Amino acid sequence: MPVIQSLLDTDLYKFTMMQAVLHQYPAAQAEYRFRCRTPGIDLARHLDAISVEIDALCALRLHADELDYLRGLRFIKPDFVDFLGLFRFDRKYVDLRASTDVPGGIDLVITGPWLHTILFEVPLLAIINEVYFRDTHGAPDEAEGLRRLHAKVERINAAVGYEDCRITDFGTRRRYSRAWHEALIPHLVDGLGAKFAGTSNVDLARRHGLVAQGTMAHEWLQAFQALGPRLRDSQAAAFDAWAQEYRGDLGIALTDVIGLDAFLRDFDLYFCKLFDGMRHDSGDPVEWGERLIAHLQAHRIDPRTRTLVFSDGLDIERVMQLYGHFHGRCRMSFGVGTNLTNDVGPTPLSIVIKMVRCNGQPVAKLSDSPGKTMCDDPGYLAYLRQVFDVPAPAVAS
Repeated sequence: MPVIQSLLDTDLYKFTMMQAVLHQYPAAQAEYRFRCRTPGIDLARHLDAISVEIDALCALRLHADELDYLRGLRFIKPDFVDFLGLFRFDRKYVDLRASTDVPGGIDLVITGPWLHTILFEVPLLAIINEVYFRDTHGAPDEAEGLRRLHAKVERINAAVGYEDCRITDFGTRRRYSRAWHEALIPHLVDGLGAKFAGTSNVDLARRHGLVAQGTMAHEWLQAFQALGPRLRDSQAAAFDAWAQEYRGDLGIALTDVIGLDAFLRDFDLYFCKLFDGMRHDSGDPVEWGERLIAHLQAHRIDPRTRTLVFSDGLDIERVMQLYGHFHGRCRMSFGVGTNLTNDVGPTPLSIVIKMVRCNGQPVAKLSDSPGKTMCDDPGYLAYLRQVFDVPAPAVAS
């Protein structure tokens, strides 16, 4: 069976961003690049198997019942569903080959209309991940995986004062396999009960009666570095465009595309009132939360009316630490990915696909975590730092 069997087997934020692209920037061009952050991994020997899976992905179409499900989501508009009824992946936009620079590495570049390439990221990462683990480690050790999962569930259920803790599955991109991801969901539903808020995976949400969770990803704000009126205003322009599209819905803002300092300078009283919360994805989460709470208070917004979403490399212990630290001071939600869907024994991979160009111009993510910044144009990266007054990271002596 193919790794990807439905076009809904992806994260919700890809569809929410795609709808905004259709309505606002249907002619924009995009380029994405793959990176494996885990050293010493031989992906090149899996190239043929990955290629076969991409061909299978490009043969998929959305079925009538899947389109009907999307129509039932309050923030999805009818014309976008009609467009998705015609959509299919086009292999011509994907260039996949062995790396000439990194032994065992692969070069994967996605180039084409943003509207027609935006959905590639999540299924391609899921394909690469599953092919690697399937061909290297075989089927998952389900007994060990369930033992680990039940230990996490028991740990949080046994803790006093965590009744309002809410955990969401964010694990599609780096899951051990599609089948293992599917198998986990009933255990999370039964084990966590009200503490399980849903999943970012649209297909699993549809078939298991869960809430599909997600808003925007880094690429939405990155693209505005090329689309916005001027670079300095790109972040604010991205938030404005999002608000125009969703009119108060899907109101969680991503904070780490150009670093937290730049975000706080742009996220003024208007945006503090307009958005329901913010999402953390790099840097120290405690420092991040403290600074966000202080920022809201400085703008006379009660932090208890806003949601802080934590989603950076979380495990259950970290979830509990953060919940305990911020409990009663704000609303919270926790997106747990790899530690839920790829914790069966073998060490998970750290792989990403990021937008690197829009309309032929370089774009970048200036992360608050070392190693997460991704840009293939050092000159542009330096210029972006200068414009947003973001210092370069210190070089160890």
